[in-house]
Amino acid sequence: MKPAKAFPALIICAILLISCGAPRESGTIPDAGGNDFHIVTSFYPIYVLTINVAGDIPGVRVTNMTEPQSGCLHDYELSPADMKALEYADLFVINGAGMEAFIDEVKKAYPDLAIAEAAKDIPLIIDEHTGEPNPHVWVSISNAIRQVDNIKKALAEADPAHKEQYSRNAGEFKDKLQVQKDRMHEELNDIRSRDIVTFHEAFPYFAQEFGLNIAAVIEREPGTEPTAAELEETIEIINALGVKAVFAEPQYSARAAETIAAETGARVYILDPLVTGPKDADPGSYVETMEKNLQTLIEALK
Repeated sequence: MKPAKAFPALIICAILLISCGAPRESGTIPDAGGNDFHIVTSFYPIYVLTINVAGDIPGVRVTNMTEPQSGCLHDYELSPADMKALEYADLFVINGAGMEAFIDEVKKAYPDLAIAEAAKDIPLIIDEHTGEPNPHVWVSISNAIRQVDNIKKALAEADPAHKEQYSRNAGEFKDKLQVQKDRMHEELNDIRSRDIVTFHEAFPYFAQEFGLNIAAVIEREPGTEPTAAELEETIEIINALGVKAVFAEPQYSARAAETIAAETGARVYILDPLVTGPKDADPGSYVETMEKNLQTLIEALK
């Protein structure tokens, strides 16, 4: 039986004070029994990448700490259930690049917990408005491949008994990602209209990957409605460039995008940055989502 990591009472009290609303259920919390190697991931896209590397290796379990509908973790506040999910973890896999603003709290509560950053050593795009690095690296397939490599390395170092299996699984998954990447480049190569308007700052790496130009962003802070002046500025940009497509996201209301479309004649389409998904995620969901995004771009831009 693996000993539980220390979970100081003061930390619990602090989290209870800062948590919003009533405690909610998070990922399945492991028990202390057995000798399984237990991996916890910070949120949905990292969970999807990690389950592909972990595969179906006996004795290796992967739990997602947050609810799969939590979305991006920019201002996420940890709950006691989140911290409890880490109590028996052998490795905590996060995105990094500033996505998990709560990571210092985790390190304070569990100083001996091994933490792996999937975005390690990936060149980051700096947001021109905030001066902060954009953490949405996984939305680029090239970066997702780099993240898989980082996850594979971290799992192999923390659990060397399964090093070969992790390497095999990662290789097979990277092959699938490369096929999808090549397919998208081929299909999008001859698109003439490359100016797009996105919902929030989730797509700079995606745009960089496929040579698209993000002419405007509707909501720079997710969940915060744009002001009248911001809407007017976006409308002016769309009219000046002749942008025909405005891309909303399935995780947020499309109301602002629809308002802009009504004023410009542009159409609203949905691009998914893969920040949320079903609780029992399918290992193929990353590739499936990217294929849907490809079909959306073909319809919107060709």
